[in-house]
Amino acid sequence: MTAPMATTEVGRIELGPTDRIALIAGSGQLPVDVAEGLAKAGKPPFVIAVGGQAVEPAAFQPYEHVTLPLEALGDLVPLLKRNRITHLVLAGGVSNRPNLRRIKWSLSLLRFLSKLVYMLAKGDNALLSALVSHLEKDGFKVVGAHEIVPDLLARQGVLGKTQPLAADWRDIDAALEAALAIGRLDIGQAAIAVGGRAIALEGVEGTDALLERTKGLRSNGRIAGIKRGVLVKCAKPGQELRADLPTIGPNTIERAHAAGLAGVAVEAERALVLEFGKTIDLADKLGLFVIGLDKVANDER
Repeated sequence: MTAPMATTEVGRIELGPTDRIALIAGSGQLPVDVAEGLAKAGKPPFVIAVGGQAVEPAAFQPYEHVTLPLEALGDLVPLLKRNRITHLVLAGGVSNRPNLRRIKWSLSLLRFLSKLVYMLAKGDNALLSALVSHLEKDGFKVVGAHEIVPDLLARQGVLGKTQPLAADWRDIDAALEAALAIGRLDIGQAAIAVGGRAIALEGVEGTDALLERTKGLRSNGRIAGIKRGVLVKCAKPGQELRADLPTIGPNTIERAHAAGLAGVAVEAERALVLEFGKTIDLADKLGLFVIGLDKVANDER
């Protein structure tokens, strides 16, 4: 009788001895954390850094890696097949869109063209969902960053020493309602509420810009005299959870504090906390609460 082939557990997934993971790396700390998680499990990734988006290439020096411009998307599938990739994980931000006039076309990409153009117009979640579906049709298994490094997922409840006040829950409820509303339109994942009402919504420019705008509202008098306030981030309704989960980290805490907010709330089990210890320690030091909200997301919300 032939003995079963040994498998390796990497976070929440099992990999066979011949399985190989490619990491499509955008910007931020998340792709670095995912690469380190894979390496520690004995499955170092093949890193494909998105040109113009990814972190410093030195972060990926320990691994086999290449850089692929967005316009060379047509080379992705052949590249994956040449390197015997079986699994894919998408991690990190991609703030730009490919220039359609400069795209290097392939037969595979031409088949995807009509859907690509349509999804580029619809929004980020629609585009990512289409990309995941396209890759899986080509035979690759797409897994989420949270499945590789589940320790980064926000837990339910208060995550640090600082507790929200009763008034903060009015802000959490208002910001959550607003975040879900813009999520349904595939606009953004975050909103800020102050004094029990939403005052700023995340757009395509991201959470950092949202917090900077809120800081400006404090300084120009629009919300002067109203203290505290909360940033809420949650997954979009119907979101493709294997890509672009809501993420916070030390930078989020610093900017939230600079904007005069009292805390940050994210969706438990559907949001990532990068550099968890550092993030929570910083929040405690600055007097901000960080809380994982009970599951607020489902396909019908």
